[in-house]
Amino acid sequence: MPGRPLTSRPGAVVGTVTRGTTNPNRLRRCDRWIVARHARYLRGLPEPVVVDLGYGASPVTALELDDRLRPHVPGLEVVGIEIDPARVAAARPLERPGLTFRRGGFEVPLDGRRPGLVRAFNVLRQYDESQVPGAWATTADRLAPGGVLVDGTCDELGRLATWVEVTVHGPRSLTLSWRLRGLGRPSVIAERLPKALIHHNVDGEPVHALLRDLDAAWERAAGHGGFGVRQRFLATVDDVRGRWPVEPGPSRWRLGEITLPWAAVAPAPPG
Repeated sequence: MPGRPLTSRPGAVVGTVTRGTTNPNRLRRCDRWIVARHARYLRGLPEPVVVDLGYGASPVTALELDDRLRPHVPGLEVVGIEIDPARVAAARPLERPGLTFRRGGFEVPLDGRRPGLVRAFNVLRQYDESQVPGAWATTADRLAPGGVLVDGTCDELGRLATWVEVTVHGPRSLTLSWRLRGLGRPSVIAERLPKALIHHNVDGEPVHALLRDLDAAWERAAGHGGFGVRQRFLATVDDVRGRWPVEPGPSRWRLGEITLPWAAVAPAPPG
């Protein structure tokens, strides 16, 4: 795993209080992806635990994650973790069987249990890029075998979202997700890239080339717009997949979502 853990002090709360702004239904795109990609793995765990890390001033995203994932994972436990004790106190009246809240940070305090998945959205966006590898390493070190950290960013209403899938070995994939209705061009998602990539949307960087190629393909697919924006997007992805290893297939593309291996978009080495 690249990056050193942020702290080695036992019992330390790792992280800083962030703005905490959130909205209902903001993380629906990522939650849908989690169900499709990770529910089967979570069902195979003896004690399936999922964490909503840094849920913010309102616990609504933790409640929604529980609602969306529980029908697919019997025995699921969802834990909302926040570093601000006032936010934890405000959330606790909403606890219910299988959903609890506690104070903590990237160290993911679960009394020795290991989560199969940790979702952290719009948290690392408020840190320096240099802190990202350490935060990834600290959290990934707490995961169950085969578990993942999902580090993401989205706009206020969840119309544009991106997230990195991180394992104990490092980042594995990048997913980009658009609300297709009203989409002007794919590169509008640039302002919602995760912290590890947002400053690399410049000439010479892979993520910049990806967004440039998506925009060019979107223009070439303009004729498909007469059949609807979804058909135009499908034609766009079909165009670029000869140059980019887009996965997994049209069933996800129809949702306005593409996933690529992290190696395809990782920042270029310095120098």
